[in-house]
Amino acid sequence: MAAAPSIADGRDVPRFLTAAIDATKFPPNSVAPRQAAQQVQGLRNLDATPRLNLASFVTTYMEPECTELMHEAMAVNYIDTEEYPSTEKIKEMCVSMLADLWHADKESKPTGTDTVGSSEAVLLGGLALKRRWQERRKAAGLDTSKPNIVMGSETHVVWEKLTNYMEVEPRWVANREGSYVAANDDLIAACDENTIGVVAILGTTYTGDFYDVAGLDALVGAVNEEEGWELGIHVDAASGGFVAPFVYPELVWDFRLKNVVSINASGHKFGLVYPGLGWVMWRNRSCLPESLVFHDNYLGKDQITITLNFSKGAMNVVGQLYQFVRMGFEGYREVNLHMLNSMRLLVAGLKKMGAWVIVSSDKGLPLVAFHLKDLPGGGRGYDEFHVADRLRMFGWVVPAYTLAKDNGARKVLRIVCRWDLNATMVEELLENIEESLQWLEDHSIYTKAQLADIEARARARAEAEGAARKWLSLKSLNARGKC
Repeated sequence: MAAAPSIADGRDVPRFLTAAIDATKFPPNSVAPRQAAQQVQGLRNLDATPRLNLASFVTTYMEPECTELMHEAMAVNYIDTEEYPSTEKIKEMCVSMLADLWHADKESKPTGTDTVGSSEAVLLGGLALKRRWQERRKAAGLDTSKPNIVMGSETHVVWEKLTNYMEVEPRWVANREGSYVAANDDLIAACDENTIGVVAILGTTYTGDFYDVAGLDALVGAVNEEEGWELGIHVDAASGGFVAPFVYPELVWDFRLKNVVSINASGHKFGLVYPGLGWVMWRNRSCLPESLVFHDNYLGKDQITITLNFSKGAMNVVGQLYQFVRMGFEGYREVNLHMLNSMRLLVAGLKKMGAWVIVSSDKGLPLVAFHLKDLPGGGRGYDEFHVADRLRMFGWVVPAYTLAKDNGARKVLRIVCRWDLNATMVEELLENIEESLQWLEDHSIYTKAQLADIEARARARAEAEGAARKWLSLKSLNARGKC
């Protein structure tokens, strides 16, 4: 009797799958590899093209030599240092290089770790701030039940997660009018004896602006001396940590400042590695509380771990070391200058159109944040969200969003100039933006609410003009002695 067809030869399943994936239950039967791949690929076909996704700070291109190395490390469990000792060594090499780049204390062993993106890095940095504050307070016999952390309202959402998960009171500092970052004076004014630390941002998500970290450090030093506190600064350099050292060498923001105790950055952003890789570094070993360092011997030897997770792939740290060795300081500088050049080409093109206002800084992250010029009477039937939607027709993903609540819910668009955005693409993008504006001008339809608003504005303007004309007429008659 002939053997029944096996799953391996695919003869027991139809050539084409005629039913969609039923996600309401676990699949009862097997299918051929190609058919499974087709079903999954079918779900992904309508995704955006990563290189045209200008919403993302995350790296979308790496060289073939690096991707091959990362592919080889895909099945390697990073945490298993007994069997894969090179991964631990690679991580330590990266930590040591970052300690040098960000000027950590030379007399201390480099202290830091890789993380799953900057979110885990922020959580670890914030947890260390809280634990150091608790230990100091307990040693002094003081209450530890009301920790708070001070930060601007434009910080990334991960800081809100930190305060929620770790039960720390968030003290949000509003932006002053005309500014897109919190003022240093306002940050200091929000601090008290229960403040575990102050957050400074090196490159906000909204506009790419850098905090004046040196100015904040001076104020923190002064208040520490006056009040007897030990306030520290955590620099959220998720994006700017791999930008500022290479193109703004005169900017002092890192461990050269006395009160900066920890820094996080994203290797998967301007560190030029595929997602998700982050880094958190401490000034020296004393800034990382010993109570956050764990030991285990599950995998054959004593291991030290300070991360929130355990098992993960080794591919990202392999990719990071490749980029550090491949690029060096010179290469990272060249890449950053290229990204800033793309940014300046975009700014020049947008200004030439005459329809836009640029709100991002020319000395910050390589991005452009901009909004439509306000028209008298609000006479426009579309906004930035419509422009973003129209650009999707060309394949571009350009996000529209509102700025921090203190900035009047201003709608903006943002374009991140990653290293795979070149001058030819910038030129094409500018043409598509202009075409989108023209199409919206020709086809936009006012909603009832917009029409009512325009009518109300017009009526108010007419009434004001009528009153002005009446006043001028009376003034003229009075001058001629007629009234």
